[in-house]
Amino acid sequence: MTRLFDVVQVVVDIPEEGLRSGMTGTVVDLYENPPAYEVEFSDTEGHTLALLALRPEQIRRVSQG
Repeated sequence: MTRLFDVVQVVVDIPEEGLRSGMTGTVVDLYENPPAYEVEFSDTEGHTLALLALRPEQIRRVSQG
């Protein structure tokens, strides 16, 4: 089960957001119905690259937050 502040990896390309499969982000919010996760993707300096809601099948947990 993915939780708040877990690090996740996107498993599909999302070109309209500039995301490629394998990029990692942090879960910053949880949605119940339908289930989804708000994930923030940042660069090495902490600047946000993308912030979007993803369905469970679009991500996999890498580590617990």
